[in-house]
Amino acid sequence: MSTVSTVEYEIRDRVGYVTLNRPDKLNAIDVEMRNEIWRVMHDVNDNPEVWMAVITGRGRAFSVGHDLVSMSGRGDDLYEDEISTEDLYVYQTQIYKPIIASINGFCLAQGGGIALASDIRIASDRAQFGWPQARRGIGSVSGPCMLAHRVPLNFAFEFLFTGNMISAERALELGLINRVVPHERLEEATQEYVDTLMNNAPLAMRAIKEVAVRGLNMRLEDRVRLAGIVNRRLQRTRDAQEGIEAFAEKRTPMFVGK
Repeated sequence: MSTVSTVEYEIRDRVGYVTLNRPDKLNAIDVEMRNEIWRVMHDVNDNPEVWMAVITGRGRAFSVGHDLVSMSGRGDDLYEDEISTEDLYVYQTQIYKPIIASINGFCLAQGGGIALASDIRIASDRAQFGWPQARRGIGSVSGPCMLAHRVPLNFAFEFLFTGNMISAERALELGLINRVVPHERLEEATQEYVDTLMNNAPLAMRAIKEVAVRGLNMRLEDRVRLAGIVNRRLQRTRDAQEGIEAFAEKRTPMFVGK
């Protein structure tokens, strides 16, 4: 395991486990942590030994968002070698490997953005979501750009204008998360999802995600053409042949990601 001061990253059984690691600051994201998340996400995307990823937080929070103390007194310009929040969200959503957010506690502002940029979101019953920026006199990226595109706009405005917390159960009702589990079962429930996905062909899941993500702003005609192109590419893979042969032979397929 490679451990750094702000993020832990471990590859285990072809799964990249990413843990935000500033528990004393409720995993508030400062420049160092954001840059490290960026580096880890690049490894998730580029490393052939990683078939999917899980993101969680250490301690009582997934992440409470920007470290406002470190932001104090700063201007708008990025420092040298600093990654922007916008870059991070866009890059994460364009990783075509499955990403699960295992939300263990407070999930606010930029923390909410990282969760919403993931594909499947599992939350502890202790989790709370929120975008409190209006209370701090600052703007938001993930609120208007991501939250407002995942729930009815009137609800998004309610949460963004008031800054009120959203319980895990309410988030489930609104479709922000896939599942709520007792806090002590969060790790187990997350691993159940991992195990299910890891039984499937990694290239097929990537192809499905690629078409879904790239097709979001396309016309139906263009989306189905893209799906056809990607599917024909997929059919030439060893895994596609293995899946068909295993089905015909009534056995469990052995996928290798090629």
